[in-house]
Amino acid sequence: MPKPSADAEVRSLADAVVAGDRRALARAITLIESTRADHQDRAALLIARLLPRTGKSIRLGVTGVPGVGKSTFIEAFGLHVIGQGHRVAVLAVDPSSRISGGSILGDKTRMDKLARAREAYIRPSPAAGTLGGVARRTREAMLVCEAAGFDVVVVETVGVGQSETAVADMVDMFLLLLMPAGGDELQGIKRGIVELADAIIVNKADGELAAAAERAAADYQAALHLLRPVVPTWQPPVLQCSALEGRGIDRIWDTVTAFRRVQGEGLKRRRADQSRAWLWSEVGESLMAALRAHPRAARRIAGMERDVTAGKLAPHAAARELLSIFLGERPPSDAV
Repeated sequence: MPKPSADAEVRSLADAVVAGDRRALARAITLIESTRADHQDRAALLIARLLPRTGKSIRLGVTGVPGVGKSTFIEAFGLHVIGQGHRVAVLAVDPSSRISGGSILGDKTRMDKLARAREAYIRPSPAAGTLGGVARRTREAMLVCEAAGFDVVVVETVGVGQSETAVADMVDMFLLLLMPAGGDELQGIKRGIVELADAIIVNKADGELAAAAERAAADYQAALHLLRPVVPTWQPPVLQCSALEGRGIDRIWDTVTAFRRVQGEGLKRRRADQSRAWLWSEVGESLMAALRAHPRAARRIAGMERDVTAGKLAPHAAARELLSIFLGERPPSDAV
């Protein structure tokens, strides 16, 4: 019996994803995350087939320093949203070892209750050394989850760092979780990250930390008035919650839905801008991969890196020479 063609396999996988087959969903995301060239070709076909069924979810980014309780918050938030009649997908980007490439992938144990819910899907994805811990294929994984019928998609980042800009460029609303500490602690939070936030959430507002959370919320709110909001018609609020006790989660969900109403037509523009950024991100990644795979350029890269680090060759000259080799042109005079 002849083996099915790649197109037929992709069609079958896409149909299974749309039908809500969880194993098919897992296989689809695994295909997308693969770095094999033939898998990437199939992944492109898969996304093309699923694209008409995407774009209808609420896309949320959640970040915060390690120890702030992101996983506890996402679990409490996800369970509440499911209680409101929604289906929730969580794409949690785990830190990968730069040496071994291994990944912790512990999110399903950290969100045990949410992982057991039929209306939820949790996918830990190794960052594989990409910028700030954001998996390159998170955008595609988000589209696959939408096609599978999940109408709230949460992207959790590793922690406060360079990844936040990348996440903000793929979600509708960006939530920043902070510790219940104000004053000097506020100075330690990068202004650029606070500027990305559509809402700030002070977690762990319970027990002995309740009073500190109250003071922190006031400090953060005062600081936000000095910044220009991402959405002109929306002043980012500072909310308090205890994810551990489940208090304040309902107000956060109400804030998410209120933000969606305020966005209105602005949501289409935001997503259009994100798609444009995604395009150029893919162009950059693909060109870099093609450059490193180019036979003549690949032979020169190691030597050029040594010359640049030794101060024998200027970086811009090395870059121009590599591009000339890649494009089949004569090297510029300053690179010879």
